[in-house]
Amino acid sequence: MRRRVRYNRRSERFAYAKIYSTVTVMIEIDGDRLMEDLRKLATFGKLGTGVDRTAFSPQDMQARQWLRDRMIDSGLDAYIDSVGNVFGASPTGGSKIVMGSHTDSVPQGGWLDGAMGVIYGLEISRALLESGATEGCVDVIAFQDEEGTYLPCLGSRTFCGELAGEEIDAAMDGSGHPLREAMAVYDLAERGAAQFEPGFYTAYLEAHIEQGPRLEAENKRIGIVTGIVGIRRFRLTFTGQADHAGTTPMVMRKDAGAALIDLAHVLQSDFRRLAAENTVWNLGDAVFEPGAPNVVPARAVLSVEFRDTSSQVLDRLEARLRELADQATTGPVSLDTAKVVSLEPTPMDSDLGDRIATAAATHEAAWMRMPSGAGHDAMVLGRHMPTAMMFVPSIGGRSHDIVEDTAEADIVLGCRVLATAVKSILSGAIDGR
Repeated sequence: MRRRVRYNRRSERFAYAKIYSTVTVMIEIDGDRLMEDLRKLATFGKLGTGVDRTAFSPQDMQARQWLRDRMIDSGLDAYIDSVGNVFGASPTGGSKIVMGSHTDSVPQGGWLDGAMGVIYGLEISRALLESGATEGCVDVIAFQDEEGTYLPCLGSRTFCGELAGEEIDAAMDGSGHPLREAMAVYDLAERGAAQFEPGFYTAYLEAHIEQGPRLEAENKRIGIVTGIVGIRRFRLTFTGQADHAGTTPMVMRKDAGAALIDLAHVLQSDFRRLAAENTVWNLGDAVFEPGAPNVVPARAVLSVEFRDTSSQVLDRLEARLRELADQATTGPVSLDTAKVVSLEPTPMDSDLGDRIATAAATHEAAWMRMPSGAGHDAMVLGRHMPTAMMFVPSIGGRSHDIVEDTAEADIVLGCRVLATAVKSILSGAIDGR
């Protein structure tokens, strides 16, 4: 059973000018209430200064139940759906924006990753209700399992109708526990799934900590995301022959480890030449077997990952990787090349980004445009509706660790900037700006 989310048909996509006048009527954000909710959410699965709140853990589901109740207290029609999403619908009519992120964490993770975007949505939605605004409203969603404990972006893919039941049936965590069993513990299967109807939302907005050092290094307080990177990941398996390392001449060896090192060295050099300004790549895991200092490696495995917001750049790097792999197979060692991840880049809506830029200027907050090198639920939503992401600085660039933190002043400022952008977007959806 699908629990359809209904919307007013007035909220069709709209066109913007590239520069917007300063917004004079703002949504009044309660900074103390915002921080109180964030700190309360951080008590579920608290671990030192961070949280351990992996998807479908007791701590995760307790947090979702609290969030549902908090949404109801704020005037939203809220429920937990069949995959664990927490959805809160505003009772107000008019144009609609949906805001959110995720509240699950990586093991031993930070208190703001994902959670901040959800509480931003809650605060902006209830502030709109309190203001008596009639031009539109904000629905709020906390997606389940963005981090991929069982299935990456489970909640957002379900919301967008992308996820087949067979994928859910096959999904399991790192210990082999099936996703279906985790869902059954909380009797979720009989609930409806929150799923949007195309063409009704004006936009999806997601706020997030940067998870990197660029904003802090550039002394900026707001990051406007231009796009979410695509990811290509390969597993290269070299097969040679194990021999005694002391008695086998170098020219007679079938050395899988040496072949791996040779290819990795050339790959690093060539990727530097072929990459764009914001391309990143990583040789993240190398294994030599049998792994003894006096045995020539018979087998070696290398993982290679690269990310960029341009499909053309990704294609260029992949072509060079495959070319080097073909060259490597002409020697005494065989090589198998397997692509294990392929995600295309997701551009963010530039006009929504302009709205956020104007809002940042309204609050005299220094801002910059930047790509997101990490994946987010926004990359799923961006395939279905106009989508924008906004970053606030991470102290020291740290994330996915209990030391993750952001200055309270930056958290509150970010919410005020995004609230001002929401006001502008809702107004623009009505008068056609």
